[in-house]
Order: sequence, then structure tokens, then C-alpha cells
Amino acid sequence: MLETLREKANNLPLLPGVYIMLDEHGEVIYVGKAKKLKNRVSSYFHGEHLPKVAAMVEKVADFNVIVAGSEFEALVLENSLIKRHKPHYNILLKDDKGYPFIRVDVKSEYPGMSIASRAGKDGARYYGPYGGRSQTRDIINTISKALLLPDCSRKFPRDIGKERPCLNYHMGTCAGWCLKDSSAEDYRGRMQQALLILEGKSAELIEDLRGQMEQAAEELRFERAAEIRDRLRAIEGLAHKQLVISTAFADTDAVGFCRGAKSCFAVLHFVDGDLAGKDVEMMEEPLEEDSEAVSDLVRQYYTGQRSTWPKTILLPCEIEDREELEQLLGQQAGRRVHIENPKRGERLRLIESAGLNAREEIQRRTTAAQRRSKTLEWLQKALELDRFPGRIEAFDISNLGDTGIVAAMTVHVDGRPLKRDYRKFRIRDLEIRDDYASMYQAVYRRFKHYVDGDEKFAPLPDLLLIDGGDTHAATAERAARDLGVSVPIFGMVKDDRHRTRALITSDGREIGINNNQAVFALIGNIQEETHRSAIGYQRLLRRESYGSTLDKIKGVGPKRRDELLRAFKSVKAIREASVEQLRQAVPISTARAVYDYFHREDTECASSQVQPEEEN
Repeated sequence: MLETLREKANNLPLLPGVYIMLDEHGEVIYVGKAKKLKNRVSSYFHGEHLPKVAAMVEKVADFNVIVAGSEFEALVLENSLIKRHKPHYNILLKDDKGYPFIRVDVKSEYPGMSIASRAGKDGARYYGPYGGRSQTRDIINTISKALLLPDCSRKFPRDIGKERPCLNYHMGTCAGWCLKDSSAEDYRGRMQQALLILEGKSAELIEDLRGQMEQAAEELRFERAAEIRDRLRAIEGLAHKQLVISTAFADTDAVGFCRGAKSCFAVLHFVDGDLAGKDVEMMEEPLEEDSEAVSDLVRQYYTGQRSTWPKTILLPCEIEDREELEQLLGQQAGRRVHIENPKRGERLRLIESAGLNAREEIQRRTTAAQRRSKTLEWLQKALELDRFPGRIEAFDISNLGDTGIVAAMTVHVDGRPLKRDYRKFRIRDLEIRDDYASMYQAVYRRFKHYVDGDEKFAPLPDLLLIDGGDTHAATAERAARDLGVSVPIFGMVKDDRHRTRALITSDGREIGINNNQAVFALIGNIQEETHRSAIGYQRLLRRESYGSTLDKIKGVGPKRRDELLRAFKSVKAIREASVEQLRQAVPISTARAVYDYFHREDTECASSQVQPEEEN
């Protein structure tokens, strides 16, 4: 059992989230949060522990995790789950004393946020409870920095104007409320914004601030507009961190669906504004498209043994039978159930969070080899290949003007680079730059070696990728055909960011790969690796060429050689430089030695004292 739990923990992601320990009956016995789930959870199943921890670990039969979008989100989620499940081993946090509140004395002229062990009946407002004092302090600090509120020990209005502003003011994390010209009205306005954030009404606050910013800009008060803009950006970032405590999503389920080595259907449950739990279903890849698969899974999930239904179900894609499914679920729930596919805003981020959990679940439950195999299976199906593309070769051309043209061939076997099979070619007998002729020669020479029985060029690839479009692919096909070799050949078409967005046949038919992240990453890695190999080979040849000339000069070592090349870029420029120009880059003695080397005949005629250098 321990070995199984250890292996499961080692497959967790290095992401923030919450882990839920379960006993043999499936009961929650402990809930914790972690900055990196893998490190924290795996620590329970290695080494010795304190007696209380050891007793808990002995009863762990399984565990679940929920990946969070940030550490702040994990903090609030941990609190929600502890309140809901009241796990036995979270004993120190079982009553309200273990769940601190944020207290705001709204009756004060300068209300501030403080930590309270319990909610009182003193006219102040209380928010929470949260998971611990340090976590609660983190929430206060985050809101204070976003709104530039004070987070120091000074009392207001008592300490206004008495001392210089503290370091927080100079660091830009406080508006300097202790200055003489600070306004109590402005302060209370900021605190009102803090209350809206604590109440989960960030959207209302953002809308109001955006209106104020636009009005200030229309009135040509640009400094005021810029100030509001900066505050707006901070609050928008904070609103994203507060995703799980937003009360705008009560009774909402967010659905995530992801395909990989296996497929995963994940549902995040939001109850009373808190993320209360996660359900996950793993399955083999459905035959249906995503929209149809999601529709079928949602119908099966909610018409099964469930006795409660959310008010709103958020889906990651549009489905054709949305109205019919709403009607079916509404009949079972006895009320309206809304099904939505959000395109923007916080609801979209909920969907993205569900999708993240689905992807991470696949990542944990499958091996890297399984994921690579599934990616190649998709590639085989998309390209309509007769064979599984276990061996993929790729070509790229690199040149420096009309000279130094080279080609590189990389090899990937089962999705991983096989560097011992990489090959490099110097392109011969081309007087001018010609990418198509260069590609033809490189591919032809690769297959000629194979036809001649050279074992270093066996076996043939299952798929050949060419850096370029349909004409490059056609050129490579012609080279193979001229030798009687038949392999599937595709060009790699790049987007504006120089990433391969599609594969293309010699007759111009494109196969998009953007919609499959795993294939997009694989082809992109192959393209980048091949490009690096070609560039690296060309640079190596350039260094060798430079070295073979400059290294012959007496008194020019590696340091002076590199200095000359950095200054003049090429041996030709060095040869044509005067002594005065050379001495700008190297000492005078080296400059004269270099100049004399390239102008030996002139030097010999000018001075009989200069002896000719020995030829190497």
C-alpha cells in the first residue's frame, strides 16, 4: 500500500493545490495545501514522522488532489474543504478558534483590516473564516498592496504628519496616508474597495473604476486616469487570485475535458461560492469529437445517481444539443439548469482551471512513453500514414550568403531525439544560394548512402519532415524518387512566430496541428532541434575556417583571434584593414603581425629586414 501511494505521489505536478487524505472507507481524514503538490504529498510516504503525523499516515488508504491556479487559491480552498469535511486529523482547526477572521472596524474614521479569532457582535464587519493566521495575514497584505493601503503599525489619524513616510511609501506599496495632505475621504473610499474584494464583488469594483478612469481621461485629468488605471490593473490581478472565493459562482460546476494517452473528464464543484470538490473520470479516447463527447459525458454524469444539480454548468466547448440537455436536467432537478460555454472573464478562468485539472490527471496517471505513443498515433491518423511514425527524420538548410551552405538531418525515434543518428552535410558545387538545390542534394545524398548499403544511414524513416513549404517537400520527394526510395514526406509550415503551425504535402494540402497541443509541441521541438543542428554546424565550420587562417599568424592566440573577429566580423575584412584600423581592436604588435601576414609581398619589397613567414 505504501509503495503504491509513494508512486502516485511521485507523479503529482509541481503546482500549488490541495491534497485530501482518505481512509479505507473513503472518508476524508486530513486536508492540506501545498506550494508544490508533488514535494509535499510525497514527503508523507518517505522517512520518519512525528507520532501524530505517523498515526495519520498509517490510516491513509488513498488521496486526491485539486490543482489550484495560485497559492492564494490553494489557501482559500483548503479552508473551504476543512470547514466542509471537518477531517479528524485537522483537529487544531476544527472549531472557530482555528479559523481566523478578517475584522474591519467600519465605524472608525480610518478603518483597518486586522485578524480576529472569532466573529464578534461589536458593529465591525468580519470576513472568513480562513485557514490560519499566517494565511489570513497574506490575504490582508495582498489586498493592502493592491489598493496601496497602510500595512504598518501607525495609528490614524493620530500619527498623520508626525514622521516621515515609511519604506512602504517609497517602494510604491502604500499611498502615504501618514502625510499631512492625505484625505480621510479617499482612505475610506479605498477601504470600501477592499470590502468589495473581500465580499467577492471584484467585478463590480472593476467596472466602477473603469468608468472613473474613462471619465478622468475625458476631463483631461490624465494623472488621475493613470492612477486609477494602475489600481485597476492591481485589482484585476487580485480578482484572479481570489477566483475560488467569488460568491458570483454559487452552485456552479465547471467541466474540463482533455485528450491524451487517456482522456479525462473533470468537474469542479462550486458551492456557496467556494470550490468544494472535484470529480474525475478517466477513459479511453472517445470516438466522437470533443463537443459530442462532452455532451454525452455530461448527460451520463448528471442523470446517474446524483441527487443534487448545480444551477449552472460551464462547458469547455459549444454543444449542439444544449437546449435539450438543459430540459432533461431541469426535469430531474425540478428547476432550471443553465448550460453555458463562457468565452471571457472569470467564468472562462473556471473552465481553464477545470481543464488544467483534467490535463494534470492524465499526466499523473500515464507514463511519458504512453503520452508520446498517443501523440504519434494521432500524427499517423492525421497524416494518413500506412505505418506508425516511430522514426522521424527532419532536414533544414543553413547558409551564409552564397557560401558556407550546410544541411542538417535530425532523427527522433518514438518521439525522442536519437543524436547518434544525426547527420550533417556540406553542400557542394553551388556557386549561388539555392535552397531547393541544397535540399535536393542533402536528401539525395542521405538516400544514396542507404541505397549503397551504408549501415550508418539505415533504416529508412517512417516520416520525413522538411523545413519549408510544399515546394521544399516536392524537391525532397524528387530526390527520393530519383533513387527509387519511397517514404512519406511533408513540409513544416511556420507561423509569424517561427513555430510550425501545419504540415504540408508536395501538392499543397495542409494538415493543421494547432488543435492538438502534444503534436504541436512535438513537431515544434523537431523543427527547432533541426534548425539548431544546422546553425551549429555552420558556426563550427566558420570557426574552423577562421582558425585555420588566423591561427597561422605568430603572436595571434585564441584571445586575439576572437577580438579581431568580434571587431571585423570576417577574415576578409581583417585582410583589408590597415594597421591603424587593426590596432583599434588589438595591441600594436599584434596589429603589425596581422597586417604583415596578409601583405607579405608588399612588406618584403618595402624592407629587406622583414623575413618571409614559413608556410604551413
